[in-house]
Amino acid sequence: MNRIIPSSYLDLLALSTDTLTVRLLDNADYQTVHESMLNHTLKRIENKKINQHHTDELWIVEHQDVYTLGQAGKSEHILYRTDTPIIQTDRGGQVTWHGDGQLVVYWLFDLHRLNFGVRDLVSHAEQAIIDIVAHYLPKTLTVKARRDAPGVYIYNHAGDMLGKIASLGFKIKQGFSYHGIAINLINDLSAFHAINPCGYAGMPMAKLSSFGQFTADDMGVFITQLIKNIARRHAGLVELRPQDTLK
Repeated sequence: MNRIIPSSYLDLLALSTDTLTVRLLDNADYQTVHESMLNHTLKRIENKKINQHHTDELWIVEHQDVYTLGQAGKSEHILYRTDTPIIQTDRGGQVTWHGDGQLVVYWLFDLHRLNFGVRDLVSHAEQAIIDIVAHYLPKTLTVKARRDAPGVYIYNHAGDMLGKIASLGFKIKQGFSYHGIAINLINDLSAFHAINPCGYAGMPMAKLSSFGQFTADDMGVFITQLIKNIARRHAGLVELRPQDTLK
């Protein structure tokens, strides 16, 4: 098992701010977490109607192995069945996998209060990943987002796409976001062989540890850096960079 959120990382909770609460969920059952996210969001919606407000939250999660289908997910993107459960969910996007060695971050944000549009949310998520992943890549590689297929991808300097390292799938309900991003760190990529990742046949997947400058010892620093980057964006301290997106 390639666990990435051991109990020794509980000091990450100290990264919470007055307006953004960090939660850690290790070895988490997907269905349980999804129901908790939805119920939390519905409660926020109802409380906002009576002028009661909650702090936004980041949930740092490592799931038990699972395939999830987005709200409009098509079963034909599941190429063959395995022992891993398949769960229909209400996020955007098609089918993906979560499990050991993959970092999942759920963004439970009040977009209206942040003055974020959906595109702003997606771009901030992509660029937060880009900012941190770039530190662990050799100089011969680069990391970019794509307009035609949301997510984050690794490229060589010849412009060849080597693989998708992070997937995005959000749900927006009455101005509140939940679900979020999944970053492949030290996970076994063979789980993606059973699906068309995010609905793209033949999409190569990548993990950060494949590129020689990231190991399990870097996990705590990576997660800390990512939380801090997202928190700065949440506080309005980081502006979007249009040049991060490939045409």
